[in-house]
Amino acid sequence: MAPIIPVSSLALSSAAVRPASSAAAFGLNPGPGIGNLNNVSETHDARLRIAAIDFLNPAPLMWDFEHAPHSTELAARYRIDRMLPSECAARLASGQADIGLIPIAALAAAPQLRILPGCTIASKGRVRSLLLVHRAGRQPADLASVAADTASRTTVTYARILFHKWGNPSIRFLPMAADLETMLARADAAIVIGDPALLALEERCNRLERTGEELVYRDLAAEWKLFTGLPFISAVWCAAPSVPPDPAIARDFIGSRDRGLANIDALVAEWAVRLPIPEQTIRTYLTANIHYVLDQECVEGMRGFFQAAAECGILPPYTVAAEALLRP
Repeated sequence: MAPIIPVSSLALSSAAVRPASSAAAFGLNPGPGIGNLNNVSETHDARLRIAAIDFLNPAPLMWDFEHAPHSTELAARYRIDRMLPSECAARLASGQADIGLIPIAALAAAPQLRILPGCTIASKGRVRSLLLVHRAGRQPADLASVAADTASRTTVTYARILFHKWGNPSIRFLPMAADLETMLARADAAIVIGDPALLALEERCNRLERTGEELVYRDLAAEWKLFTGLPFISAVWCAAPSVPPDPAIARDFIGSRDRGLANIDALVAEWAVRLPIPEQTIRTYLTANIHYVLDQECVEGMRGFFQAAAECGILPPYTVAAEALLRP
């Protein structure tokens, strides 16, 4: 969301690639003749609406929803809409979606949402896709402003906590779209997440040769682990209160994750066409940088994130229901 990444947006959650179009459309019945208007009846779509993220990092989670043989069966039960991580949270909180891949910071403002067990976007070390970028020769404690990618509230929350730990709690955050050059022209530093962060790392040497300006690229997940010893949790699947607890839903999402992780080579080939990134970089990102299992360590990471955010006055208190999450 890691970045996973977000304690996203993991969400690590959180893609200069912006939301793509929705999943394949389904055919509509032909309209009635003019003489039969009285017989028109509105067709109700009973499928659960899923708010998904069109970044590289959730790709393994979405495998069954996008690939045969399970995609046809799941399409009868779920409708996929793709958007930015921050939009997923808003859709779910407003009732416009039933299930969403939510940057975890959004849970503090919407505690009624229910976390689905089993899946996450997290990082237990370096994530590569969650970056704080600033000019060389300066330290975080000396920065006056940071331009923040508006795609993920969770990553910004992690960054605010880290700036408290760096002794700079009053730094100004300027919401901006993910364009590194524009961000650095307006602020002392920039936060970029998801695919734009991966692209920024790939462009790092070219930018230095082009501009002669040396930049520092701080991996926020690695910085978080250094300070807290905890994994960086970007995002989790959540359900709206209107969705009744159903173990079959969790099984659908866990099964999709497991088959996605078993098909990394296919995902690498697919995403190498979409992103100008070497295949080996994509493979390492999906297998080593991002962690997809919501295990005990990740639950503790979430608890640590919400505790730190509340202590810094960044988020209201939020309690993670660990017992339910550890029974997928």
